[in-house]
Amino acid sequence: MTDPVFFAPSGPIKLAEVARIAGGEVARGDGEIAIGCVAALDQAGPGDLSFLDNPHYIAAFRETRASVVICSAAHVADAPENAAVVVAQQPYRAMAMIMQALFPDAFRLKGAFGEAGISPQATVHPTARLEEGVTVEPGAVIGAGAEIGAGSVVSANAVVGRGVRFGRDGYIGAGVTLQYALVGNRVIIHPGTRIGQDGFGFAMGPRGHLKVPQIGRVVIQDDVEIGANVTIDRGSNRDTVIGEGTKIDNGVQIGHNVEVGRHCVLVAQVGISGSTQLEDFVAIGGHTGLAGHIRIGMGAQISGGAMVKDSIPAGTRYVGNPAKPIREWTKEQMALKRAVKQATGRDET
Repeated sequence: MTDPVFFAPSGPIKLAEVARIAGGEVARGDGEIAIGCVAALDQAGPGDLSFLDNPHYIAAFRETRASVVICSAAHVADAPENAAVVVAQQPYRAMAMIMQALFPDAFRLKGAFGEAGISPQATVHPTARLEEGVTVEPGAVIGAGAEIGAGSVVSANAVVGRGVRFGRDGYIGAGVTLQYALVGNRVIIHPGTRIGQDGFGFAMGPRGHLKVPQIGRVVIQDDVEIGANVTIDRGSNRDTVIGEGTKIDNGVQIGHNVEVGRHCVLVAQVGISGSTQLEDFVAIGGHTGLAGHIRIGMGAQISGGAMVKDSIPAGTRYVGNPAKPIREWTKEQMALKRAVKQATGRDET
């Protein structure tokens, strides 16, 4: 259940407006019906909006008490008789659009205090440049020559280092450290993330490991979202780059000189070694490791838990350790299963 202390709805929203925002159409119900909140299928009640996107939840969909539901045309007949129905081609995306309208505070993040302006308990260097409408919370530190664009929020105890440039309408979460970085507009950085620290660079030898100065930057383009406790190293002799619209989950490590393309998705605990390149629209499942100096082609998908040591062609799907094309991996698994069955005389499942 949503808690009005944390996320107060801006509603109510009438059914006709729900359909308009969702880019769908009313399949059943009075356009004057209003919803004031959203809820999961099994928790929704009168006045709530819910949705069906995954057929796995069809039983809960048929029994939901929500006043309004969003679904695809294929599932209108499964909706409860007492529920108004909005049909959308992509119900999950439609639900997200409604939630943005109904809960703007959850979409446009605020700091720990939730108050605008520059706190007297913040430390802002006199040479830093902050545009109008910037919020800097208590304990935050803005370094010499740093620049922060209008409408951005720097949350409590965050550190924005010397010379950093951070764009407009962005969000820097509590305890973030941001240094040696150029950041675009509408970028969200969740709490505890570290960006711009030294890459892991050493000239190793029998007399010890000589530190290699890391003289590059981190460049983060527009509309990137970075989860909590992510680490992104600055480049050694070139920039580490995170492309436009990329979404990075919690606990991801990105090494120096890595180039991540536009609209990539990196799920929790992905680790990318230095100088590896990801082209646009790459998707990588959780707990996957990528070796350094390889290239992942545009639109490639890598399953969770994979270990990738070689470059991957565009548009392919890889899985396993070591990672290989999913069809090849499946054939090997089937062959192994047959071999076990022949050797033991029983079917191993």
